[in-house]
Amino acid sequence: MNAPVLETEEHRALRAAVAALGKRYGRAYMTRVVAAEGHPDELWAEAAKLGYLGVNLPEEYGGGGGGIAELSIVLEELGAAGSPLLMLVVSPAICGTVIARFGTEAQKRAWLPGLADGSRTMAFGITEPDAGSNSHRITTTARRDGDDWLLTGRKVFISGVDTADATLIVGRTEDARTGRLKPCLFIVPRDAPGFARNRIDMEVQAAEKQFELVLDEVRLPADALVGDEDAGLLQLFAGLNPERVMTAAFSLGMARFALARAVEYAKERSVWKTPIGAHQAIAHPLAQSHIEIELARLMMQKAARLYDDGDDMGAGEAANMAKFAAADACVKAVDQAVHTLGGNGLTREYGLAALVVASRVARIAPVSREMILNFVSHQTLGLPKSY
Repeated sequence: MNAPVLETEEHRALRAAVAALGKRYGRAYMTRVVAAEGHPDELWAEAAKLGYLGVNLPEEYGGGGGGIAELSIVLEELGAAGSPLLMLVVSPAICGTVIARFGTEAQKRAWLPGLADGSRTMAFGITEPDAGSNSHRITTTARRDGDDWLLTGRKVFISGVDTADATLIVGRTEDARTGRLKPCLFIVPRDAPGFARNRIDMEVQAAEKQFELVLDEVRLPADALVGDEDAGLLQLFAGLNPERVMTAAFSLGMARFALARAVEYAKERSVWKTPIGAHQAIAHPLAQSHIEIELARLMMQKAARLYDDGDDMGAGEAANMAKFAAADACVKAVDQAVHTLGGNGLTREYGLAALVVASRVARIAPVSREMILNFVSHQTLGLPKSY
């Protein structure tokens, strides 16, 4: 039912191997971790040992030499087993990619081997309380103080800061020629003076916690800046496009997990003379969910291929579409799975009820579906902006 298409033998082998790892842990493992307010350290360590965490990072720095296509397979298969690792989106996909593409040699040697072998992790901070989806309203600013930078601002809904060794912060610096602010990326160590975090109380049940960050005149050395100070949006979207692809993978894994539970139940549950899956009112919505999942995966594969081939513009459009399609497929699959199981769908035994809330995250983050529709209407269709 879930045989991928348009993948190489290596991709299929990777998918099978990761699926086997995910099956050894499964939904029950992740449920125990969340209930204990812990972190999936055992799964993270084993995935690292097998080379999955850094499969997208350059070989010369300890990675697998692959790309986002390979890393998205890892996250999708772990999710389909019920044990997704959200930090795969953040640490190797966003931060690892940005540093690999734009970091100095010293930054690459300092961070990429650790990100690849799982011994170090990095969070990513872009969202702000008052900026919403408008990255041009980011108020976290960096100003020079001699050879150093001073970083001041606030961030919200930042994942995994409690375990990360550093956070890649999106700030803004002043253009010396125009005086306008432009985005820049800074590596902020977790123990930097003036760098504080406050946990946000979330309804979503997940191992990765969310935080508000406060940066109060955080002093950083010159080499904390990643890449060229004048590169601006180019460097930012080098991380955001993989984020969208990986969010699609996260959604597809969750959708596949929910659909598999529903199909298994529909084959076995009998109310009258036949299993409920024989009835079209049950079978057709599940079949439609499968179709939507497969279509979303195709767009995700296209986006990953374009990005790995260096087509940033084409990847931006495809990554947004993939994220949109996968999020919708996930919400519908989870809803239909719960509906298929009826009351059982709301019990802890089947592990679906918590996904009702979790599945909606991808419709909201890291960018809302409405902003994706804005992107497509403006960038693809050439329609005028309303803002």
